[in-house]
Amino acid sequence: MAFHDIKQNPITTEELEEIHRLSGSYEALFSKKAILYKTLNLKNKSLTEADFKNYILEHYTFLSRPVFIIDDKIYIGNSQQNMLQVMKVLNGL
Repeated sequence: MAFHDIKQNPITTEELEEIHRLSGSYEALFSKKAILYKTLNLKNKSLTEADFKNYILEHYTFLSRPVFIIDDKIYIGNSQQNMLQVMKVLNGL
C-alpha cells in the first residue's frame, strides 16, 4: 500500500486518468464539499467531465478524498459506508 500526499505532490494527469478508469467518471472523483466549489459558485454551472478533470488537476481540494485502490477496485471518499468497506477489505488481506 502506498500513500500519496496530493497536497505536497500534486496528482499527475496519468494518475488521474488511472483512477478515472477505475471510477468510471471524473465527477465521481470530484469533491463538491471543497470550499473552492462554493467560492467559485460551481454548483450553478453545468460542468462537463472535462471540467471536472481540469478542476481536479488545477487544485487538490477538488479531488474527493481519501481514495483507496485495493486489488484494482477503487473506494472514494470518507463516508462511513465506504470506510467500512475499506476496513473489511483490508482486514481480509
